[in-house]
Amino acid sequence: MSDPSAYTYPSPLAGYESAALLPEERADDGKSYRNPQTGVLSSAYERFVEPLDNGRRGGFDIHIYYLQSNPDQTKYARELWERIRREFPELRIYTLFDKPVGPHPVAMFEVNLFTPAQFGAFIPWLAIWRGPLSALVHPNTTETDTPLADREARNHTQRAIWLGERYPIDTGLFRRFAELQAEKERKRVAERKEDEKGEGKKGVEV
Repeated sequence: MSDPSAYTYPSPLAGYESAALLPEERADDGKSYRNPQTGVLSSAYERFVEPLDNGRRGGFDIHIYYLQSNPDQTKYARELWERIRREFPELRIYTLFDKPVGPHPVAMFEVNLFTPAQFGAFIPWLAIWRGPLSALVHPNTTETDTPLADREARNHTQRAIWLGERYPIDTGLFRRFAELQAEKERKRVAERKEDEKGEGKKGVEV
């Protein structure tokens, strides 16, 4: 579980400070409100809101979990994986893993969503067809002012949506991965400097 107080949140009303007051008029059902109509749909119908990734990675990943030691869940997961590949061939669908991988505590497979239309179609479908399985729906975001490990940890916890029972995510893996990548980069830079020094010495000898 993440601590909501660990993050800051811009006001949802940013940009609407000068808007007219909302009407108090009720709709015909007597319960809901009548909203002011602009004649223009929100751009969120066509494109994921920033900072969601509208590029190659996609705005959302769905991890569908099953208990690999449970024959019934294993069978259902394999059938669901096949059904999704057949009914939603436009989505990116990964390997059906038979053991825990990455930060995920049990076996799973992953589906990527690239547009609001795909999200709107697939998530309601999955709410019904996930059966006995659980699904983690997490955003992919592109903030450049946040370290990758922190961004991934938040996206897999505080910003996550769950269908079914929650599973604990090993968010420490994101930091360990970032540290490993940083160490590889440091070594690469050091090796490049050594190569450049070697080339310089050769030039002096000539």
